[in-house]
Amino acid sequence: MKKTLLLIALLFFSFTASAEPIKLILHHFFVPNDVPQQQMLEPWAKEVERLSNNQVDIVIVPRMGRGGKPKDLISQATEGKVADIVWTVNTYSGKLFPSSEVFELPFIHRNDPVATNLAIREMFQSDLKKEYDAQNLEVMFLHVHHGHAFLTNRYELRTPDQLRGKRVRIPGRIHKWIAEELGAVTIPTTVRQIPQLLQRNVVDTVLITANIIKPLKMQSQVSAMTEGPDGIRFANAVFSVAMNKDKWNSLPSEVQDAFREASNEEWLKKVGQIWRDYEKPGMEQLKTFRKKIIVLNENEIAQWEEALEPVTERWIEDVSKDGIDGRKLVEKAKRLVEKYSNR
Repeated sequence: MKKTLLLIALLFFSFTASAEPIKLILHHFFVPNDVPQQQMLEPWAKEVERLSNNQVDIVIVPRMGRGGKPKDLISQATEGKVADIVWTVNTYSGKLFPSSEVFELPFIHRNDPVATNLAIREMFQSDLKKEYDAQNLEVMFLHVHHGHAFLTNRYELRTPDQLRGKRVRIPGRIHKWIAEELGAVTIPTTVRQIPQLLQRNVVDTVLITANIIKPLKMQSQVSAMTEGPDGIRFANAVFSVAMNKDKWNSLPSEVQDAFREASNEEWLKKVGQIWRDYEKPGMEQLKTFRKKIIVLNENEIAQWEEALEPVTERWIEDVSKDGIDGRKLVEKAKRLVEKYSNR
C-alpha cells in the first residue's frame, strides 16, 4: 500500500513538473525600463513563479502593448480577453472604486507609502473588496506612491489662494476637485504630455509625484516644488494589481496560495519602500539644477488642510449616494495610517 501511494505521489509530481506552465499576461501602461516594472512587477512575478513551482509563467507587457489606453486596463482585466492581470491607477478608470478613493483624499496619506499600503491592506476585506468583486476582479495587491506634490512653473507656491486662476494638470477626479476648490483651471492629460504642456504654457502647475522629474527631464520646465513638513503630500493615487476573477478561479489552489504569499504584508512594506526611494532621483535633479524645493511649515500646511477640507466633505456626500459611509471610511483610514506610521 505504501509503495502504491509513493508511486502515485511520484507520478503526480512528475506530471506537475513536466506540464506546461499556465501563461498569464500582465498588462500595464508604464515603460519597461523604469522602477515600477524592474523593481516591483518583475520581482513579484518571479516570486509567484518560484512559489508555484513554475506552474505559472507571467508575461509582462508594458506600455499598453496589448492595445487600448490606460483607462481601458480595468475593463481588459474584467473581460479577461486582452489581459489576465493588470497594473493600473484606479482613477484612470473613473469612479469604479469609490471606497478606495478615501486614500486619495487630501492628507489621508501623509508621507509614508509603507504605512498607507498597510492601512489599505487592513481595510481591504471589510471595506474595499466588494467594489473589485463587482468588476470581476481578484486583487493581488493595492498600493500607493509617495504622494502628490505641486510642481510649478514661473512662480513659487506657498498658500492655497495662489492657485486661483492657475492651470493645473490633474490625474483624476479627486485631484480635479482639489484644483477646483482652490479656484484653479483643471487640465487632465497623460503623464508623457506634461513637459510639452509646461513648455507651451498650457499648464503652469502639476499635481504629481517627484519620481517623474528625472525620466521626463522636467527640471527644464519647472521652477519649484512645494510639499509639506516631513515630506507631507497633498493627495495620492491608489494602484491596483488585479486578475480576472474567472482566470483566478481556474487556477489550482497551490498556485493561488503562491500569489497570496508573494503579495503578503512584507511585500507591501517593500513596495512602499520602493516608491519612497523612487522619489529621490527626482528630488536630487531639482537640487542639481538649482530649482527651489519649498517645504511648508506647520502653520502653512494647516492653511492647506483647512482649505481642502471641503474636498473631503464633497467626497463623503458623493459616495453616500452609493450607500457608502464615507465619514466612517475617512476616520478609519486616518486611524490606520497613523497606526502604521507609528510602528
